Amino acid sequence: MMRKITELLLLHPNRLSSVAPQTISNGIPPPSRQLNPQLPPSSKLKFLCINGRLKEAILEMAIQGLEVKFDGYDSLLTECINQKAIKEGRRVHAHMIKSRYLPPVYMNTRLIVLYSKCGVLEDARHVLDGMAERNIVSWTAMISAYAQRGRQAEALGLFVRMLETGMPPNEFTFATTLTVCTGPCGLEHGRQVHSLVIKSNFESHIFVGSSLLDMYAKAGRIHEARVVFDELPERDVVSCTAIIAGYAQLGFDEEALELYLKLQKEGMESNYVTYASVLTALSGLAALDYGQQVHNRIIRSELPSNVVLQNSLIDMYSKCGSLTYSRRVFDSMSERTVISWNAMLVGYGKHGLGRQVLDLFKLMRGEDVQPDRITFMAVLSGCSHGGLVDEGLDIFNSMVQGKDVEPEIEHYGCVVDLLGRAGLVEKALTFIKQMPFEPTAAIWGSLLGACRVHANVPVGEYVAQRLFDIEPQNAGNYVILSNIFAAAGRWEDVINMRQKMKEKTVMKEPGRSWIKLDRTLHTFHVGDRFHPKREEISAKIRELSAKIKEAGYVPDLSCVLHDVDDEQKERILLSHSEKMAMAFGLMSVPPGMPIRVVKNLRICVDCHNFAKFVSRVYEREISLRDSNRFHHVVGGACSCRDYW
Repeated sequence: MMRKITELLLLHPNRLSSVAPQTISNGIPPPSRQLNPQLPPSSKLKFLCINGRLKEAILEMAIQGLEVKFDGYDSLLTECINQKAIKEGRRVHAHMIKSRYLPPVYMNTRLIVLYSKCGVLEDARHVLDGMAERNIVSWTAMISAYAQRGRQAEALGLFVRMLETGMPPNEFTFATTLTVCTGPCGLEHGRQVHSLVIKSNFESHIFVGSSLLDMYAKAGRIHEARVVFDELPERDVVSCTAIIAGYAQLGFDEEALELYLKLQKEGMESNYVTYASVLTALSGLAALDYGQQVHNRIIRSELPSNVVLQNSLIDMYSKCGSLTYSRRVFDSMSERTVISWNAMLVGYGKHGLGRQVLDLFKLMRGEDVQPDRITFMAVLSGCSHGGLVDEGLDIFNSMVQGKDVEPEIEHYGCVVDLLGRAGLVEKALTFIKQMPFEPTAAIWGSLLGACRVHANVPVGEYVAQRLFDIEPQNAGNYVILSNIFAAAGRWEDVINMRQKMKEKTVMKEPGRSWIKLDRTLHTFHVGDRFHPKREEISAKIRELSAKIKEAGYVPDLSCVLHDVDDEQKERILLSHSEKMAMAFGLMSVPPGMPIRVVKNLRICVDCHNFAKFVSRVYEREISLRDSNRFHHVVGGACSCRDYW
């Protein structure tokens, strides 16, 4: 920084003493207000700066030379900060040095703010290091500058150095420092800062408390974040939003919704970040009714149009199975970012509407919106779910040929999924072997899932072994290979797989399904024995099974992974969680209303067939969302066309 200032002084050695008055008007448009020549020097500078005439103010500074004092420099630096005018700001700093003006702590702090706001952190740090006296504002300004630029190590290092000088932190210093306690060592550092917060009696301060709970939430310690939140003597929209967002981002959707409703009753104010966080939770729960209520609240709150919030609405409606509302929000947007387009593309793709994905992508191109890597992942995934193999390969080839975004490993993974879903398992394996990247567990896992669907035992065994080497503790890989063996009648291999899982102490994630009724989320597990209406639900399932068998339903016993007789296999199938949720929905949801079921794992073939027959026999629309996609079942037909 000093070298740059010296250069300015060498280039303009006499700038402080005199400037030709006629140069003031060169290249400067006529002022909207006339400058009174009778004003004192500091008032002239203030007048020009207040009216945004920074270049004129810089020339006036040069004319005044040694007459510029505190008020003049303050006005100049304030306007430099407002305009992020780094060139002019450096000239002001150079003027101070040339005139031998010794800036007070406040003025040096303004210089730190100027350089920080303009992204020149080295110059800001040079100012701090050169200060004979520092107050807490100077330290905090520099720590904040590092934090905002993502330079965590420097921010923490400066915080430690400040402590070593004996300067006590204030609430703003603590709040700022806690924001950089992220990454591998973030939690450890955060706990140390938290201890210092307690010793300094700042734990109940709203700014510090919000930063603490945000730090714990981002570290995945949501329960510790909740403890901090519950102990706050007062709460504002920032702290309430931070804890709700923490729950939502970590997948604790029910807890996020429950807390939001509780805080709403207590009179919590909401901003667009609050609403966006709640919508994220509702997306995970597929709670359309609540989503519509939140949307209505947003409309009534008359918040300014916000593209982030609108993107969240698009995502929420699509994940709740209502693409009509998603598209309505999308079409109503006055401004769309690439994220808006991506959200809509992903929505169509998850519903298996490959043609709509391609049509929207074409429209995006027509409006000269530059696609990014997420766009192409969404389009390739949409082609995969829609069975559009040739179209997907054409788009990927255009990427390889350098016409668009250069393909990354995730795009190669989409192609593997595209080929695998279409039954081209061997071609997908060849494609993996020819990739310029080392295949990830996700790519191998996609192919293993395709081997299960298309009953390809040899490739399945090969792929599973690759996965066992990469992630030996992932129970899902053992389960899928076990499924492949079971479908092929290789029961001894199924037993061996189960034994291997026991030896490695890996546990399969239990399947669960849920359905919302009257603002209550009803969750079901396989063979659920705890729901208060379990007896009525079991009876209803038996009734459904008998009635749809008359219409042609035949249980798919290959979905049972146990070597038992057919009667026992059928009983096991009837205990699946999605069937229990469907039966409860038929018992409880009013006629004419769709039954919306969500499952945490992939729906099995038999439950899919079961849903199709129930929808036809009982004339009910059924929406099933599993871990892969949506299934809209109406009149015995599914939107996936039995391709998933």
